[in-house]
Amino acid sequence: MTDAPHLSNETAGDWGDRTEQAVLDAAIRLAPTLGWSGRMVRAACAEAGLSQGDQDLLLPNGPRDLAALLSRRHDARALETLGEPGTMKIRDKIFAAVSARMEAGAADLEATKKCAGFLALPTNADLGLSLAWESADHLWRWAGDTATDWNHYSKRTILSGILIPALTMRWFEGRERAEGFVRARIENVMAFEKWKAGKDFDTPVKRATEFLSRMRYGRV
Repeated sequence: MTDAPHLSNETAGDWGDRTEQAVLDAAIRLAPTLGWSGRMVRAACAEAGLSQGDQDLLLPNGPRDLAALLSRRHDARALETLGEPGTMKIRDKIFAAVSARMEAGAADLEATKKCAGFLALPTNADLGLSLAWESADHLWRWAGDTATDWNHYSKRTILSGILIPALTMRWFEGRERAEGFVRARIENVMAFEKWKAGKDFDTPVKRATEFLSRMRYGRV
């Protein structure tokens, strides 16, 4: 009796990556008919030659895991389409980035719609928000953002808030309406940033700190 072949971590990783993508390819074909569901996951895994045990190992969270794989494929496709950002103004970079991300998902439109409906369920809202943040992070990094302070988080929060409705609008209402929405929201954000730049938001905090210091220690 021979021993079962041993797979190195690298080989096992390659197998996992290839198999995930094969299952995702099958899921994109099957989702328009079966929905983004456990039934669809089982059918996609069976098409890729996986047993139930293999499926449980590869995709323990079933359709949630596949939703994450689909979102990450669309992120990668968008970045590949975008290429180098060049010297565009930041608002133009962000518009181009969001537009590319919308069109990346539109290439798998019917499956993407089913996945969007799945992520809209209350039980999956956490995953939807997490994936939107992840996409926003990729797009900001492509645009050249290197912030590490609170701006890092605020930029991604704001862009996530644009991405979620923009993607939904693209899937269900078309490109023109979605891109109009994105342009308007970017203008809103830029106008706010311009207004904010002329304000001293640190002064009220400093004054409050000085007041509390005087209350505790006397004049400072």
